Amino acid sequence: MEAPLLTRRRVVAAGAAAPLAWLTGCSTPLPLAEVPARPDADAERLLLRSAEAHGLAAYRRIEDVNVRYEGEWRPLIDRVQPVLVDKAYRGSSEERLIPRAGIVAQAYQGLAGHKQVSWRRGEGTGAGRGQVAVWLNGQASTDADVLAASALVAEGYGLFLLGPLWLAERGLAVQAGAAERVDGRDCDVVEVWLRPGLGLAPLDRVALCIDRGTSLTRRLRFTLEGYPGTRGAVAEVDTFDHERRFGVVWPMRTYERVVHPLRLPAHDWRIAGIDVNRGYDASALAGPRFVGRGDAGCRALSAAHPGSTSPSWFAIRSRAVSKSARDAPATLAR
Repeated sequence: MEAPLLTRRRVVAAGAAAPLAWLTGCSTPLPLAEVPARPDADAERLLLRSAEAHGLAAYRRIEDVNVRYEGEWRPLIDRVQPVLVDKAYRGSSEERLIPRAGIVAQAYQGLAGHKQVSWRRGEGTGAGRGQVAVWLNGQASTDADVLAASALVAEGYGLFLLGPLWLAERGLAVQAGAAERVDGRDCDVVEVWLRPGLGLAPLDRVALCIDRGTSLTRRLRFTLEGYPGTRGAVAEVDTFDHERRFGVVWPMRTYERVVHPLRLPAHDWRIAGIDVNRGYDASALAGPRFVGRGDAGCRALSAAHPGSTSPSWFAIRSRAVSKSARDAPATLAR
């Protein structure tokens, strides 16, 4: 059964209803209980092949990733998930990743001021799931919902940026799924069980839609178990305008939607700057501001880049702005 489309009228009528009230209705497309009992060699090969297409060999030589995002929230999503969206703070962002350590740090600037998130993925359950800290305009937050939602977002953005690179070579349970078409492209599907999950979740499930022609991952579908207000929900991101820089293929534009238990456009964002291998360690990302080599803003993208397989950042932004009112990103050029 397809999840119902959420209309503006239904959201307005919901008013101040509790966030958990929307998690009702149809069965989830990504049940967590079905963890594979045995290895799936075909799925493992597909995941590795996609990671190689995204630049696995170069990725292994990357110590840190530094990225700047600009984007827009779609209407209504902040009414449904105000804590997760955190629209007052989550405007543009500077983000830092140390992939081998499972570290993601984010510096947001919004209408309410500055939000800083420091996240480090754990290896187990309970206290071992990870460590998260959040500062709002320099003041440490102790709000459990803010901390859980921020951990989920931070780990999620590592996954969205790096796709199969974030998942490969971690010994995760995988299984082949039914083939799909993504924006007119035939894709093989690999399902991955993340343990620990995204943010503070003990377990999450991710489905990668891998282009049969290029082996690039075009879509990621995932559960959201790390924050109480989204448990039982499923979302997905589509990636566009891929470019190879520093030997790695990056999704220069990304679109996110909720797909269960309702369908709702959520977020569009673009890479506005990126560089790698500055040479800092975790201590540069652990406080209310980036310090040392982590502090400087990301290198802006040039109008043209050798080896690019898609339009420049300036062309991407112009096209995105001109079509920002559309709710159907599948119509946009790849």
